This record gives sequence, structure tokens and C-alpha cells, in this order.
Amino acid sequence: MADPSTYRPAPGSVPDGPGVYRFRDEHGRVIYVGKAKSLRQRLGSYFQDISGLHARTQTMVSTAASVEWTVVATEVEAFQLEYSWIKEYDPRFNVKYRDDKSYPYLAVTLDEEFPRVQVMRGAKRKGVRYFGPYAHAWAIRETVDLLLRVFPVRTCSAGVFRRAGQIGRPCLLGYIGKCSAPCVGRVGPDEHRAVVEDFCAFMSGQTEMFTRRLEDRMRQAAEELDFERAARLRDDIAALRRAMEKSAVVLGDGTDADVIALADDPLEAAVQVFHVRGGRVRGQRGFVVERVEELSLGGLVEHLLVQLYGGESGEAVPREVLVPALPDDPAGVEALGAWLTDRRGGPVDLRVPQRGDKRALMETVARNAQQSLALHKTKRAGDLSSRSRALAELQQALDLPVAPLRIECFDVSNLQGSDIVASMVVFEDALARKSEYRRFAIRTVGEHGSDDVRSIHEVVTRRFRRYLDERSEPLEPVEAETGRRRKFAYAPNLLVVDGGAPQVEAARQAMAELGITGIALCGLAKRLEEVWLPGESDPVILPRTSEALYLLQRVRDEAHRFAIAYHRQKRSKGMVDSALDAVPGLGSTRKSALLRHFGSLKRLRAAGVDELVTVAGIGPATAAAIHEALAQAPAPAAGVDVGTGEILDGQ
Repeated sequence: MADPSTYRPAPGSVPDGPGVYRFRDEHGRVIYVGKAKSLRQRLGSYFQDISGLHARTQTMVSTAASVEWTVVATEVEAFQLEYSWIKEYDPRFNVKYRDDKSYPYLAVTLDEEFPRVQVMRGAKRKGVRYFGPYAHAWAIRETVDLLLRVFPVRTCSAGVFRRAGQIGRPCLLGYIGKCSAPCVGRVGPDEHRAVVEDFCAFMSGQTEMFTRRLEDRMRQAAEELDFERAARLRDDIAALRRAMEKSAVVLGDGTDADVIALADDPLEAAVQVFHVRGGRVRGQRGFVVERVEELSLGGLVEHLLVQLYGGESGEAVPREVLVPALPDDPAGVEALGAWLTDRRGGPVDLRVPQRGDKRALMETVARNAQQSLALHKTKRAGDLSSRSRALAELQQALDLPVAPLRIECFDVSNLQGSDIVASMVVFEDALARKSEYRRFAIRTVGEHGSDDVRSIHEVVTRRFRRYLDERSEPLEPVEAETGRRRKFAYAPNLLVVDGGAPQVEAARQAMAELGITGIALCGLAKRLEEVWLPGESDPVILPRTSEALYLLQRVRDEAHRFAIAYHRQKRSKGMVDSALDAVPGLGSTRKSALLRHFGSLKRLRAAGVDELVTVAGIGPATAAAIHEALAQAPAPAAGVDVGTGEILDGQ
């Protein structure tokens, strides 16, 4: 651990103005990003007597080896730069926001000639308009099903849309009046887009306009004695009202607002956000915040708003943002308000509600946050204190100089010597860091087929050869050629292999051949969960109730899961290639498209010709040839993963 005085900036070298600063560790990796109205005062606070700092801040400044800063003109610029750096570097000592689940959105693909309405999750993309988020996907589908009576927009996939155009017949929704059937030319692009725009306007809260319009048309039809059309319009009005009733009115003035509440403890905080549009709750989402830095309630709110509304894929900023507390510094509140105003392109009212309907709604959101925190605590495998205890126990049991903050684990998977693969998983601070997982196709195979020891030697050699290659170059956060972040430039504190003494010795030998030192090594054997160390004739036996053993098991099991997933993917691709070799003109691109669409050979076998033609590039004749080839090919038999005993079904 570094002494902060060794990298303290020289007196007078830090400017007295707004800016953003970064702490880096001994490997050059950014571990903390912060902003300040006065860089000189803020950075000076980190280099006072270390005993006077918060425990988490002590750990951060002791882990760091250098500090650097960038001066900006205003605090508003500091907000944007801090957000950009946190997204770019993912520093482990900053507050981490994790969605407590993946929330679905109602999306309208306005970037297509015939826009489509669908359920979407994950990152947002340009050209798509989003409504929500919703708590459940079924709630979106129920709402859309009701609205299709009035707004018959396209909901089908690209494959179904293209297929309907080829055969000249619409799908069932086109026949029952819930789709305007642009696939067969019933409406043109302009007419269909007008219906889509009306749909978006209704979802944006302009509900009364459409209801009144339908009521006027219903009365006119009744006056003209066209009672059938009047009855249909009556049913359309009822469908709109049922869709409106699914989101209750909570604010009578038709306000557009986001209402944010937090429930916290010393380790974590749960955040709930209610999206109110047109006075109705249109969506809800939640975050779990890990308090890895010392922040007040106002500080947590500030970080949350930057994460929520920053970036191109952030939430749209509404007219009002209601929060449980404002940042402690009045100047910071003003800067945050100016930043939100800039993001929205118009005025934003950022405040704490004091009375009335908005205060009551804030209390409701706060109760949801408290329930979310309680639920998270019961579900979580181990909280921050448990993870810290696990790392401390590992350090003591394996006699490590420091706690293993970064753990890498390797596992090998194969089926009777075929398609041998290996996985590398990474845990930092006892949490999985999936962005740094890696998988390897084993190149060397022994004379007698599968050889886990030889495979471990190969994969450890390849991993640390990449480490040495990247360490030999100037360390930057991204590669100049590809723009991707470097992944192998950071060595683990602890290397874990799935296996016993032979596998551990193979990994030790691989590192010794490359001259790698200073990295702890152990193996976890499955049979008795024994921990094997290099050069030791007897294993280390950890207590069954040990947090350290629980952590090692989670790391090993995750490596095994990742390896099995890769192995199954390779087997499925190989089986598809073998089964479809007899189909003339079917190349690797269309084989890959089939596997991506159906997921496995088992599902591909079960697909009919009608389903096969929905895959891009597959026409009716090719689909028939594929179906015939799969029907004649023998079904794959189940096998057993050598070394693990896990049954791998024939996919």
C-alpha cells in the first residue's frame, strides 16, 4: 500500500479553480474520479493526516500511487467530464449504480421506413423513441394490445414483415384490424407514419385529445344512423380508457416529473425513480448503490442525477425533478440545475417537495425504496462486510501480503477430448467483473486426447504473454488502433485454477517460464473443496462456513459456467456445420445466421420451413433443403464433460 505523501502534489502546483481529478494505482489504472469547485482545496483534503480520513477514503489514497487533474471553465463542464471519465474508466472506488433488474421499455423504431412498436431492454439507440420503463413486459404488451384497436401500427419482426410482403398476405393482426398491414401495401409509408405519430402522442400523455376526437366521430356516426361504425368507435374509446386506467393519475396538474427517493444504510442505498408524465406514473425503475465512497444524502442524489441523465443513452430530463435532498453546497445546486437545464434544452425545476400531492408521492416512492433495499438485502449472497471478511480470510489462509482485490480463475472444458476450451473470469472486490471475462480455444492437444494439465499450462501462458506484451507499451486506457480498453495489462493478486496439485504445478511452471513473480496461486479441487498451493504436499482445508471458501467456490463455479457456455456454443456451431454441409450454396454466413436465430441445433431441427424463411438470407427453396437435410441427419447423442462429469445434452 502506498504512502500518500510519496505522490502528494508540490505546494502551489494545484490550481484554485473548478476541475476533475483522477487517482491512479501503481499499474496506472484509474481507481477514483472526482470533481471540485476548487481543486486545490479538494485535493488538499486527501493529503491530511490519514487517520482523520474516512475508512474508505483511507483505503483509496493508500491504494493510489499518483493523482492528476484537468481544469475546466465551469462546474457545469465538470459534471459532464466527471460523468464521461466514470463511464470510460469504471473506477472501483466511485459509487457504483446497479439496476436491481433489467427494465423493459416500449420502443418505437422511428428510424425505419415502417416504424415498429416493440418491447426493448438494454442500451438505447438513436432513432428509437422510448416510453417507460415499465415494471413488467406483460404490462407493455397489454397496453399495446388495447391501443392497436385505435392505432393499428406495425408490431411484427423484420423477418415476418418481409415474408408477408413476399407471399402477399398479412399476418393475423392485419386480418382482425389491429395492424394497418403496410407489408402488403394497404397503407403507404406516410400514412403509416402518421398513425405511429398519433400513437406516440397518446403515449406522451395527449390522451384527452384522442378521446374527444373519437367521441365526436361516434356521435356523428350515430346521427348518420351508421350504428355499426358508432359501436366500433364506442369500443375504441373504451379501449383507450382502459389503457389510461393502467397508469393512475397521481398529480392533478398534469405535471411531467421524475420523483426520486432513497433508502440507505452505511453500506448501500436503494434508489427508486417514478417517471410521471401528464400527471400519470408511466414507469418505474430502481438502482442499488454501493457506498464505496463517503457521501451525504445530497451527494448521493448529485451522483445519481449525473448517472441518470448523463450520456446519449440517459433518461430524458423532465420539467421537474423532485429529490429527497439537495447537494450540500448551494453553488453545487446551482451548477447541477444549470447542467440539467442544458441537458433538457429548457428550464428544469430541481427541488425537494414540501407539501401537497408531490410530497405525498415522494413518501410513496420512499416506501418503495425501503422495500427494495430490504428485498435486496435478503437476496444478496453477501454484503460488503461479508466480502471484506472473505478477502481478509483468504489473505490470512493463503499467507498473502495484501488482500486479493483482483482474482482471476481458469477452467477447462471438453467433451471426450473434442472442442477443448478454457475460460478466464475476473472478480474485483469479490464481485464478478464480466466485462473482463475471456475465453480460449485450446490449440495443443495431448497424444491421448484431453489433457487438463497441458491446457492449463497453455492458457496461463497465453494470458500472461499478453500481459507482458501490453505492459511493454505505454499504458493508456484504450488501444490507439481499435479504441478498445486494454484487458490484460493488469495482473491479478490471486490466480485460481480449477483442479488440484497437477493443475497448480502447470500454472506455476507457465508463470515461471515467463518470469512472472509476485502473483499468488492456488487450486480448488472439486471433490473435497481442498485448496492446493504450489510446492505443498498437503492442501489447505478451509472451514465449510468460511467466507473465503464461499468466495473461492463462487469464482470457480463462475469459471466453470463460462467455460461450459463457450463449449456448448462451439459444439452447436460444429453440429450445424456438419448437418448442413449437404445443402448446396449454404455458406458459413448463413449457417451462423441460423445458429444465432435459433440458438441451438435442437431448436433448428424442430423448426419448420415457415420458421426457417424468417432468417435473413434464407428463401423458400433453401429452407426446404435445410429442413430435409436436418431430418435425414442423425440426432446428436448426449456426452459427459471430461474432468467435471457434467452431462452435456445433444443440442
